[in-house]
Amino acid sequence: METGIQALIDSVNDTQLKQVAEKILRKERISFDDGVALFEKGSLSWLGALANWVRVQKHGDKTYFNRNFHIEPTNVCVFSCKFCAYSKLYANREEGWELSIEQMMHIVKSYDGKPVTEVHIVGGVHPKMNMAFFVDLLKAIKAHRPDLHIKAFTPVELDYMFKKAKLSVEEGMKMAHEAGLDSLPGGGAEIFHPEIRTQICEDKVDADGWLHIHKTAHQLGMHSNATLLYGHIEKYWHRIDHMERLRKLQDETGGFNTFIPLKFRNKDNDMSHIPESTVIEDMKMYAVSRLYMDNFPHIKAYWPMLGRQNAQLSLAFGVNDIDGTIDDSTKIYAMAGSEEQTPAMNTAELVTLIRQVKRQPVERGTLYNEIRDYTGVDMENFELNPQLN
Repeated sequence: METGIQALIDSVNDTQLKQVAEKILRKERISFDDGVALFEKGSLSWLGALANWVRVQKHGDKTYFNRNFHIEPTNVCVFSCKFCAYSKLYANREEGWELSIEQMMHIVKSYDGKPVTEVHIVGGVHPKMNMAFFVDLLKAIKAHRPDLHIKAFTPVELDYMFKKAKLSVEEGMKMAHEAGLDSLPGGGAEIFHPEIRTQICEDKVDADGWLHIHKTAHQLGMHSNATLLYGHIEKYWHRIDHMERLRKLQDETGGFNTFIPLKFRNKDNDMSHIPESTVIEDMKMYAVSRLYMDNFPHIKAYWPMLGRQNAQLSLAFGVNDIDGTIDDSTKIYAMAGSEEQTPAMNTAELVTLIRQVKRQPVERGTLYNEIRDYTGVDMENFELNPQLN
């Protein structure tokens, strides 16, 4: 056993924390109560050191990013989530946008000849954008650029589409997959426990429905991500309950790629009276995620939501992925009050951000196939030199 990490264990006076740390070093699974104890008793420095040890055991210093862009078909939504500053109710949609397939294909075509590997498509739940509409969109994207990985639609969107089309989850997922859907993002999970879910997003798909859609995707050979919205009215045990449900499904299917804690932002929504979490609480969330989610290969920090400096900091607290270039002015997080009002970075900026904290930048595909290790690559004028790209 490494001297440094043993010294870390010995440094804590709390017997329960010491036992939890010893389990982690033996690569044993920690329990629900252990997870709550980490939140309640663990100091930030102690949790960070332990989470970083696990991160290095799994990935060394490798820190992943991808080259992607986002399409948001609409911000019009039939649901009214309390934490959302983004959507406009269908009945009051004057400030909303509704993109046609032609308009979305124009966005896709604007990346022709550029080395993006993924398009990420999520938006509001618009009653006129039904299953047939999105099947046609998927087919159009694949016909134009077959190699582009389509990661699209949260279970909130899919559940509405399927019910409106009178399809079972199995029928709907099979249809979407055959049309070109490659994987699912992690959105719409929020907090699974009904005690919280009924207060912040009562009218959309529940925890069982969310998990069933992801399980069905996994059974079809698709991968997906998972999220948790933290830092609002939930308690620590609600977070662990959420992670426990995800961990159990991952045991069953192995289909999740990454876990993404998402920080609640309180700008211009029905929960604006709730203070946002501190940076200390943010980093604790990432560290506990790395320690609890033992069967999730990757922990991701979504850098536009955290801001660039805090995303760098998260790499010392168990995080090994900071998402991608996100080449658009994506509106969902900017409208919610994210640190980045124009969240886009080019490849050179992402590589530099990772290098500044002594980590190893590696470009990946959506499914974590390694495309390029940027160790030793001269990034000066990188974006301007096609031979380097």
